[in-house]
Amino acid sequence: MKEYLVQTKSIDYLNPHIQEKVQELKESSCDDLDYIKRSYIFVRDEIPHSWDIQTNIVSRTASETLINKTGICWMKSCLLAALLRANGIPSGISYQLLTIAEDDGSGHIVHALNTVYIEDSNKWIRLDARGNVGNGEDELSLEKDYLAFSPRSEFGEIDYNDNNPDLDERLAKKLEETENLSEMQIDFEF
Repeated sequence: MKEYLVQTKSIDYLNPHIQEKVQELKESSCDDLDYIKRSYIFVRDEIPHSWDIQTNIVSRTASETLINKTGICWMKSCLLAALLRANGIPSGISYQLLTIAEDDGSGHIVHALNTVYIEDSNKWIRLDARGNVGNGEDELSLEKDYLAFSPRSEFGEIDYNDNNPDLDERLAKKLEETENLSEMQIDFEF
């Protein structure tokens, strides 16, 4: 469980900006489950996905995502993990392989979401703070995953249903190499 609580380069929860937000969320939360829900809703609703707002800003860490007030799903998941880990709640990252367009004609992209350990229930759940997909799902459930996308196997989409302690090194490297988000090569092997 320790690996889901540590600070990493991408999940930099000791950053003062992250710590300030953690304090704000803690002060308005009545318990850990409420803190998880508030953190999830904050990242989902207050940090727009970079492609949705058509910005070229590249956020590369959780703290940059908070400071820039935008990030792609990879970094939104790192920000949520940072907010949770900073409060002693284990969190990881899970991946899906999704089509870029409505079918597989334009290739695939890796989508990131979060895993969160709920101590009182002794179980991991998955939360997707991607947001802005118009599915109206805004709940936090201990019984079912609330995901932004349901993978379609007929187009080669995959839900890995995995649990990783950090952002995949290949994704972090892709962000490090990118100066302008609109120029990032998004179709690559995972």
